[in-house]
Amino acid sequence: MVSLSTWFRYIAHKLEYSVSLSWKSYKRGQLTDREVGDAVWKNLFQGKLTYVHLNKGQEMAPTIGEKGGTLLVRKIPDVDPRRVFVGDVVVLKDPEKSEDYLVRRLAAIEGYEMVSTDEKDEPFILEKDQCWVLADNENLKPKDAQDSRTFGPVPLTNIVGRVIYCLRTAVDHGPVQNSNFSMRKDSPVLEVELDVDEMAKNHKA
Repeated sequence: MVSLSTWFRYIAHKLEYSVSLSWKSYKRGQLTDREVGDAVWKNLFQGKLTYVHLNKGQEMAPTIGEKGGTLLVRKIPDVDPRRVFVGDVVVLKDPEKSEDYLVRRLAAIEGYEMVSTDEKDEPFILEKDQCWVLADNENLKPKDAQDSRTFGPVPLTNIVGRVIYCLRTAVDHGPVQNSNFSMRKDSPVLEVELDVDEMAKNHKA
């Protein structure tokens, strides 16, 4: 049973999401002044803050199973350093194939100094709205991990969501370890919208 305080926190997150999404559409010229208010209410009462994403590959093992897993992803319509944090597992557009998506851990954001283990490489600082993402699987070589070690910094705007739950198998599933701040922030969303049975159906498919 979801507590009343959790519902209030969840509704606050939905309102923030609705305003953010509507404002983004307004800035793009997709909504007029009159339509913004209607869009906020529509987004507030319709739809969810999460979606299910099927992830294949071993790049994120052991966080996600060796063969991949079914993920519950919290949507982030307008990404900036106040909404995603170092340590978060994120879904982002593949910088090399824009129609594909990758799941990687956010290792650094704008302002971080990046120092290579190879002395030949010069240190550099991530520019505004840039981030550095890494695979969790330490057994993979950098070229096989398909992360920032091969394709470099990624625009923050490539991030579309944060992974908050992973179903590896029907009996092996649980919340994903993100930054402490994100896990606190996402807890009401997870409590209200998590449906393991529904995720299992997608997993079988």
